Amino acid sequence: MSDLRDSRLAVRGSRPSAQSGDASVNESRTANREPRLLSVEHLTTGFDIRGRFVPAVIDVSFHLNAGETLCLVGESGSGKSVTALSILGLVQPPGRIEHGRLVFKDRDLRTLGEREMQKIRGAEIALIFQEPMTALNPVFTIGNQIEETLRVHGRATRRTARHKAIELLDAVSIPDPEKRVRDYPHQLSGGLRQRALIAMSLACEPVLVIADEPTTALDVTIQAQILDLLRSLQRKMGLALLLITHDLGVVAEMADRVAVMYAGRIVEEAPVNELFADPKHPYTRGLMASIPGGAPGTRLQAIQGTVPPLGELPPGCSFTPRCPSRFEPCPKAHPGTTVFSAPLDLPPEGGSHKSVESDSASRGFRLQAEGNHTTRCYLYSDAVEPETREAKRS
Repeated sequence: MSDLRDSRLAVRGSRPSAQSGDASVNESRTANREPRLLSVEHLTTGFDIRGRFVPAVIDVSFHLNAGETLCLVGESGSGKSVTALSILGLVQPPGRIEHGRLVFKDRDLRTLGEREMQKIRGAEIALIFQEPMTALNPVFTIGNQIEETLRVHGRATRRTARHKAIELLDAVSIPDPEKRVRDYPHQLSGGLRQRALIAMSLACEPVLVIADEPTTALDVTIQAQILDLLRSLQRKMGLALLLITHDLGVVAEMADRVAVMYAGRIVEEAPVNELFADPKHPYTRGLMASIPGGAPGTRLQAIQGTVPPLGELPPGCSFTPRCPSRFEPCPKAHPGTTVFSAPLDLPPEGGSHKSVESDSASRGFRLQAEGNHTTRCYLYSDAVEPETREAKRS
């Protein structure tokens, strides 16, 4: 696997060269997969704070097919981890799911009782937690924790669980697994703890793994090893992987498709190559521009401002205060949720207005939805630099 630094430098174009041979295979495989393994439909999750419901995830929809990798990417505070916890029914009070459907293998997980969900967690859907330093119980050995997972789901007896735990540690390339199975978490390095968490998540051979920033707090070399391990295990076991990250280098290495989240909403979703080649949403473009590795001597670009806190979202599009391409409708209507029935005029360009329909016809734009504010936002973003746009499209 190529070094993660190389992958970060490569994200402005297609996926890294180490992956280029697999790109067409992955895209073809993704397109042909049937049926959907997981469908998240209009999910809204939030917290009851001081007598009012404050949403942290707002009307989120996406799907995941068997064997596919979907990366959920965005800044800290975008709602990625809350989305993952919602899927597994692990949002604790005062948090709750307000509405939405979570369809896994044709069953809506929200209709299942706690006992039924316990049979799914770990056995069919596994979660690799964000922080390996604290995700493991410090008072039990690594072996005890893996063995408990196996016994709870009936995958091993008390007599056979230890042997199975050693096999799992060996499968994730932990050296001397017979010894390490008796170690406590504080006796392992961060990289070995992350491998132990992966071993625990795969103990019952799930079909879907949710990895919540699995390379956080690890140095670059160990990050590369963990990503290589996840990809290898996914290929061997046919796993679907929902990978949560804010690192676009990781996205370039791992993803088949990418969903970009901002302030609790998915603002853009696309196959990984298309997203990196031609990002549409201004927020996605800002993330791309902030990647290190530009021309020597150039300043690192940053998105101005911060993600708005819970309960303080601005009206209209949540990205408006930070967006360099904002225009008149942005503070009033959120992209993708407000559909205008009549043709809309673009902002003045050379002293005249042009409708979405006429502009799209003359310049070759492909509308995603008739009169949709999202499409218009993308059109306006391209219209900011018409010379660059025309050169790109030619």
